[in-house]
Amino acid sequence: MIINMRRFGFWIFCTLILLASCDSPDDKKGRFLLKGNAKMQEGDFQSAREFYNEAIQIDPRFSEAYYNRGITYLRTSDFESAIRDFSQAIELKQDYSDAYYQRSLAYFDNGEYYNSLSDANHLTSLENQSHRGYFLKGLGNEALKNYPEALSAFDTAIHLEKENPDLFVNRATIYFYLQNLEMALEDLAVAEKLNPQEPNIYNLRSMIAFEQGEYREALEWVEQAIKLNSGQAYYYNNRGLYRLFLGDFEDGLEDINLSLKQDSRNLFALRNKGIYYQLTGNKELAIKYLKEVYEKDQQIPLTFKFLQKADSLPSS
Repeated sequence: MIINMRRFGFWIFCTLILLASCDSPDDKKGRFLLKGNAKMQEGDFQSAREFYNEAIQIDPRFSEAYYNRGITYLRTSDFESAIRDFSQAIELKQDYSDAYYQRSLAYFDNGEYYNSLSDANHLTSLENQSHRGYFLKGLGNEALKNYPEALSAFDTAIHLEKENPDLFVNRATIYFYLQNLEMALEDLAVAEKLNPQEPNIYNLRSMIAFEQGEYREALEWVEQAIKLNSGQAYYYNNRGLYRLFLGDFEDGLEDINLSLKQDSRNLFALRNKGIYYQLTGNKELAIKYLKEVYEKDQQIPLTFKFLQKADSLPSS
């Protein structure tokens, strides 16, 4: 039997049209959501966003599409757009705990710490047996330098989730700020058992070693952190500081400049650049950098000490 391929092809085409026309709006928006999710997994956030836009066009009240589009904005550091989408998702679904969690992170990354804390508090009321809200409360209070409140939040988070190494690293950081170095090291030991590949463990150990005057040990620890994550600006800044204290001024400055290139607003890196100029005898530039940092945040360690030293340098 000979098949008329033209007619057969036309029949298939018509069948597909009929099937497509039978799709409900829910089916169509669901397919766009799934396509967007696939693109997001590939790291193609622009294409993912376009599929979510299609889903939202079909159903402007599709909270999951707003939420997922918000994730794409968060991943590309467009925090304002992420906040708008998470807010829309929450408006459509009042108990959307994931949206509260992600919006709190977006607020945090955007420097809106009080808004981040507000969402964290709301999240703890939605899921009081989850560590997530308390983790966010810890982050927000740490950023605001409310260290006792941050410590309490991380304590609760760890009580609820004992196998999360990030929680132990964050609590260790608070212990470090509170100058309880012994407890900080204990938490880092627990974190290392849970995940020895977490670079922040070794970076914080380097900071503790520096605080104890062990500059060579501090350098070794931070280099281990850099091996695990070579893209973190703060690690290079710390390595630059340790090199300055070991007398390796030019390599130290190179690290500090590399850190500033990645984050020009990092006050710790600007402080370190001021320390470099003080140690190398450039009074004018030392005062310029250190004074700028001190005027913005008087609590950053070493700033005032080296500003006084720079002021005592002879003018060139």
